[in-house]
Amino acid sequence: MEKPAKNSIIKRPPIVVIMGHIDHGKSTLLDYIRKTNIVDTEAGGITQRISAYEVVHKIPDGISEKITFLDTPGHEAFGFMRTCGTNIADVGVLVVSAEEGVKKQTIEALKCIIDSKIPYIVAINKIDRPGANVEKTINSLIENGIYIEGYGGSIPYVKISAKTGQGVPELLDMILLVSEMQELKGDTKKPAEGLVIEAHLDKQKGIAAVLVIRDGYMENGMYVVVGDKIAPTRMMENFMGKKITEATFSSPIRIIGFDKLPRVGENFITFTNKKDAEEYILEQKEKEKLIPIKNYSADSDEIDPNVLTIMIKTEAAGSIHAVEHEIEKINKDGLKIKIVSAGTGNISENDVKLASGKNKAVILGFDVKTDASAKELAERSGIEIQTFDIIYKIAEWLVEEVEKRTPKIIVEEVTAEIKVLKHFSTMKDKHILGARAEKGTVFVGEEAKIMRGGIEIGRGKIRDLQKEKQKVGEIREGVEFGCQFQSEVIPAPGDKILIFKSIEK
Repeated sequence: MEKPAKNSIIKRPPIVVIMGHIDHGKSTLLDYIRKTNIVDTEAGGITQRISAYEVVHKIPDGISEKITFLDTPGHEAFGFMRTCGTNIADVGVLVVSAEEGVKKQTIEALKCIIDSKIPYIVAINKIDRPGANVEKTINSLIENGIYIEGYGGSIPYVKISAKTGQGVPELLDMILLVSEMQELKGDTKKPAEGLVIEAHLDKQKGIAAVLVIRDGYMENGMYVVVGDKIAPTRMMENFMGKKITEATFSSPIRIIGFDKLPRVGENFITFTNKKDAEEYILEQKEKEKLIPIKNYSADSDEIDPNVLTIMIKTEAAGSIHAVEHEIEKINKDGLKIKIVSAGTGNISENDVKLASGKNKAVILGFDVKTDASAKELAERSGIEIQTFDIIYKIAEWLVEEVEKRTPKIIVEEVTAEIKVLKHFSTMKDKHILGARAEKGTVFVGEEAKIMRGGIEIGRGKIRDLQKEKQKVGEIREGVEFGCQFQSEVIPAPGDKILIFKSIEK
């Protein structure tokens, strides 16, 4: 391989990942930076796919510098996708609300950054809010081992308001300063390589993937290889959806025309001709381990009432991992959730046919539609289809569904104990007894079981209670009383009557 000319190695823009808790203002910050509105275009106001954007920032000396931003989902279900984001990034920005401080998802985001070994900046956001308390937020950072500059550590921090823009220019300056210290370089003469951050099926155009170039260049006439998938670079778009003929390092681009769906998190490499690309695929097939979408076992021939069978369909490959994560959290004793297939694209008639096995599967769709023919077949076949556009709604539905389908265990909880002192009379199945409340409080209408010598001999119900010949609704512990007890078995003096409640668990 030829050694590149010296002038082909030049400074490259930093790739920055924005991370933090679900509602601490990551998307609002990016919205302010790029002057568009991502929040309104995302269902439920949360970012549910990785997006990448290029911006230009003027530093104090007037020079314009490019920065590529990755917006990774903050909801904890998207841990896998967040990890993909940090795998390509040069600098991390950890957004923390000045109102709430460090939350569980903040720590999860920080772990992704630390595991990636990239430098990061803390952005203390929402300083414009009435409930903002910067000092309290700084204390929560320190308590969680995040030692910022001026407080015993070296992690830079900036106080910002993503809403008003206060402090945002200073944050961008800090990003460029941190990246400058890394001396980021790229080779303009090397075929591009980088990471797949999104992949989906475009019904009109075909299979598309969003790539971020880590190094090198790409132009029309080249071929992109992702694992064993290949695409020509004839249809390239920039992050704004505009057609382009070339791209270089740090740029996010969309390539349309893959022969198979690439997997999120896979590396890509580019070749100048198709023959070299195909030879590379053959060479790598055996030795290259790719990030897998799980291979699920087929539907069993035996009907198992303790298994909720699920099929997953999502708009994009990265979201499959998020849905899987939601399902993994919900599995519990009594009822298991089994995923039998996972794929991308709208729910089709073929999906319904696959779901119609012995253990009928529920089809869960995320950010997809259901074909009319699939709806019709599902109604005829008794297949349930549930579609969602907000990730945590899947979890909510699953929790309810699991609760409904989980086999119930009836537990009898003893609430009071009576000792039979005297048997006065019996008429049919009603017995007049003299008794004493040994434990707890006895109420009219309660269920009970008769115990003789520690063995249950029958069951009945408290029909009437009397204290000093006056009808009462309850008898407290230690009180002697009369009662009418309904049972097929006649209680005898010395028997114990245990009052109980049946509880579903």
